[in-house]
Amino acid sequence: MSTTPKLRWGILSTAKIGLDKVIPALQRCIDGEVVAIASRDAERAAQAARRLGIARAHGSYEALLADPEVDAVYNPLPNHLHVPLSLAAMRAGKHVLCEKPMAMNAAELELLRPLCGQVHLQEAFMVRHHPQWLAARQALRDGAIGRLVYAQMPFSYFNADPHNIRNIAAIGGGAIYDIGCYAIAAGRWFFEAEPARLACLIDRDPAMATDRCVSGIFDFGAGRQMVFTVATQASRLQRLYLVGTTGRIEIEIPVNAPPDQACRWLLANAEGEQWQSEAVVDQYTLQGDAFARLVRGQRPDASGLEAALAQMRVIDALFAAAASGGFVAV
Repeated sequence: MSTTPKLRWGILSTAKIGLDKVIPALQRCIDGEVVAIASRDAERAAQAARRLGIARAHGSYEALLADPEVDAVYNPLPNHLHVPLSLAAMRAGKHVLCEKPMAMNAAELELLRPLCGQVHLQEAFMVRHHPQWLAARQALRDGAIGRLVYAQMPFSYFNADPHNIRNIAAIGGGAIYDIGCYAIAAGRWFFEAEPARLACLIDRDPAMATDRCVSGIFDFGAGRQMVFTVATQASRLQRLYLVGTTGRIEIEIPVNAPPDQACRWLLANAEGEQWQSEAVVDQYTLQGDAFARLVRGQRPDASGLEAALAQMRVIDALFAAAASGGFVAV
């Protein structure tokens, strides 16, 4: 059994994703433990702490950041607060795992650069830790479907509640920020490249002004392309298709992989069609343990910031392309 102290997590806010998914997952980590939670409402923090068995509840974010028993913070606040609170946490000497997207634009992220050599900073893309993403990328590297030619990703759900933070444009609501980022992450992950240019079509909700249906096309160079559609007011669907010169891969549930059942992905090539089943895992737990190992084993640097910047540059380009009506460089 390891005698290395566990990474002590503090949770900024009582956001639903934290309460329902991430905190329970972090509590199952081998290398970490949740020791504190904060809310601007002290009673909400106390209720969440009681519900989840967390030792300390703070009635402000500042109090949690001043807690000497907290090593790292998880930031699931609304998108417009990602940079301000991550910056405050880093200034307080806390490592930061911040929900995606890490900022509202790439320029805003540069505010975090001066502190990247002091503490670890990472964007919370839990999908990169799931065995199905790792195995599918290894299959691509092994030439299981030949050369990857194109990818397609539809991802949608229905939520027209004007009070939901995902539908408030001023604080970073909309389809691109919420789920389009996964299409970007998938393209960059599986092509192992950055898109050189892209085009984008956006339909906005007439009342809420959020981007509710977005389609984009990425040019990864050498004829490699990706097309995606994400929507916040459409039937629930998510799939990822990777098509090569000699076969294809299909990931059945690429993003919201259930923590209590096995996920599967299809490998189809000249040898036939075979569904691959991965072990039952919680990708949020895997993410938490990976972050703890990063903190324990590496010196802080700007690599996490650079990865988040690559994501944000694509998001910025999508909005620019939609406004221009043509392709724009990334």
